[in-house]
Amino acid sequence: MATSSKADGAADLDNMSGVRHVVLILSGKGGVGKSTVAAQLALALRQAGKKVGILDVDLCGPSIPRMFDVEGHDVHQCPGGWVPVYPDQDQRLALMSIGFLLQNRDDAVVWRGPKKNAMIKQFIGDVVWGELDYLIIDTPPGTSDEHISVVENVRQYHPDGAVLVTTPQGVAVGDVRRELTFCRKTKLPVLGVIENMSGFVCPHCTECTNVFSKGGGEALANQFNVPFLGCVPLDPQLTRSLEEGQRFVDAFPTSTTAQAIGRVAQTLLQTGGQQETMETS
Repeated sequence: MATSSKADGAADLDNMSGVRHVVLILSGKGGVGKSTVAAQLALALRQAGKKVGILDVDLCGPSIPRMFDVEGHDVHQCPGGWVPVYPDQDQRLALMSIGFLLQNRDDAVVWRGPKKNAMIKQFIGDVVWGELDYLIIDTPPGTSDEHISVVENVRQYHPDGAVLVTTPQGVAVGDVRRELTFCRKTKLPVLGVIENMSGFVCPHCTECTNVFSKGGGEALANQFNVPFLGCVPLDPQLTRSLEEGQRFVDAFPTSTTAQAIGRVAQTLLQTGGQQETMETS
């Protein structure tokens, strides 16, 4: 596995200084689609004209490289640290994941907590992001070491907050409720809750049918008095795009799912704009 070390002359550089907004994607539950939401939000923000980065800190299950069809790409080093992988020619989307550092994509990351925490600290400090409007941090499930490490290491950069992802079922909502409690204990602002996999969009008639229950995410948001950012339905077109490394929001901009993701992105843009206004006033 590759390691990063800044050159002596670059040791005092702050690679996060050009990042304007930091957003964490959280959920206490695995399999709810955090990486999918992170990837599609990043694409929607890029589509809105923003320069975006995704930091994949799901060390044991990195999926961002595959979602953008850049598995096998090498991470290069410069005097300031690691250079992220750019899947687009105009370099308006930057990616960093442990998946780029593994010799084989099937290799298991068998690490104890201290090594994971050190890797997360290195990811946050040693990636040369340059100027970014948004850095989306895709996190693993849970509320333990990795999450504490992420929050502690980004706190000095005043993150906008966290977007929490759940599915409608009560089991998932219960786990995400614990994640909301984690945010309150660590004083991490909550930007809102997304109910993912909320209904199924028929590929023929585009009608949305509730396969699971519905409304759990909105009820959770109301219970904790945080914004509900909307429902994102299951969509076969999205699944196929992720498997093939295609950009769903670009390929299907009028789909129900793309429009739902676009509305969440607009909420983040409005929140970021309000924060910038408060900082300059």
